[in-house]
Amino acid sequence: MERWVQTCRRELLDRTLIWNQRHLLHTLREFETFYNEHRPHQGIATARPLKPPPLAITDPNQIAHLSIRRRQRRGGIHNEYENAA
Repeated sequence: MERWVQTCRRELLDRTLIWNQRHLLHTLREFETFYNEHRPHQGIATARPLKPPPLAITDPNQIAHLSIRRRQRRGGIHNEYENAA
């Protein structure tokens, strides 16, 4: 829990101007979704807590032609990267 609070403070609250309690609760819910579903975690092999670990890419041709898609979240504060299918 302490790590989550530290991450939330460093990655969200230190970079966001909160207007009122409603805005704070909305922002925290959105960050929680980002944290659990999109943000990679070092301790679990860069997997996300609520999703299975990604499959390893072993084919050299596939590695050479990766297409990465970036999606900005929280107005550009956070970025989400994934392989484009």
